[in-house]
Amino acid sequence: MAVMTIRDAINQTIHDEMERNADVVVLGEDIVGGNGTAGGPEAIGGIWGATTGLYAKFGANRVIDTPISESAIIGAAAGLALAGKRPIAELMFADFVGVSLDQLWNQMAKFRYMFGGKTTCPAVVRLIYGAGMSAAAQHSQSVYAMMTSIPGLKVVLPTTPADAKGLLTEALRGDDPVMFFEHKAMFGIKGEVPDGEYRVPFGQARMAREGGDISIVTCGRMVKFAEKAADNLAKDGIGCDVIDLRTTSPMDEEAILDSVEATGRIVIADESTPRCSLASDIAGLVASRAFTSLKAPIEMVTAPHAPVPFARELEAAWLPSPATIEAAARRTLAFR
Repeated sequence: MAVMTIRDAINQTIHDEMERNADVVVLGEDIVGGNGTAGGPEAIGGIWGATTGLYAKFGANRVIDTPISESAIIGAAAGLALAGKRPIAELMFADFVGVSLDQLWNQMAKFRYMFGGKTTCPAVVRLIYGAGMSAAAQHSQSVYAMMTSIPGLKVVLPTTPADAKGLLTEALRGDDPVMFFEHKAMFGIKGEVPDGEYRVPFGQARMAREGGDISIVTCGRMVKFAEKAADNLAKDGIGCDVIDLRTTSPMDEEAILDSVEATGRIVIADESTPRCSLASDIAGLVASRAFTSLKAPIEMVTAPHAPVPFARELEAAWLPSPATIEAAARRTLAFR
């Protein structure tokens, strides 16, 4: 197996799927990078580097640099999908998904349902999200809970290079709109990636750590933080199940419930703000379906209900961390 970054795994998967299927097209703001400048196409390569090399290989008809208009990007992707193409639309910053909310919420998510299954919408929307890089309040948010709440959309959050390949391949082979969230602070994470055909089914969580004392349920960048917390707890003989959800719609409810029934304690780590969040949704699930298994109150580790600060020190305090996850886990052990 090759070792590569999450960025490279995404880039290679897009290359592979565009070679495999001529209906796959890519569109977004500056995904070519440098087009129309003195350096020519790909002089910049896009700010995230995940679409490097596509323009030179597949040309302007399949790699489309768009204006700075999220509503146009997602609207075009919706139309392309209805016309039989398989678009990959990039939103450079997930924060601006609100500009295209009608196209997602009232159109893409409802096409198959409102047309009685006579049409599909095989569009993948890549959303770059998350805090930790001092990008300030308008470019650092985690909006996956908002997308998870919309019926008809599938929501995916890879945390390893292998999952980036497997989940993106699954997204591009399916017939439903997929919101594919990529954390901007995780593009450089390295790991082994399976060679050849590799798909990860949606709705199947990954057990990143196994232990019998506490369940830590999380997604996105918080998986890495939860693993660090679990490693620290293991030094004191405390074993943690760390569940990487991988997808939040569909969500692997059984993996969560089975783990809680075994451990009796749960910590939910969620980078988004707490009100109407993924953490509160999972807490409700556990409280309603595994209440008798609980030995301690449910712990939620989230950002505060406040915008993301710009100052590095304030942003670090705003974010959940391995230390705050570990502290929450230790609080659950205070109940015997």
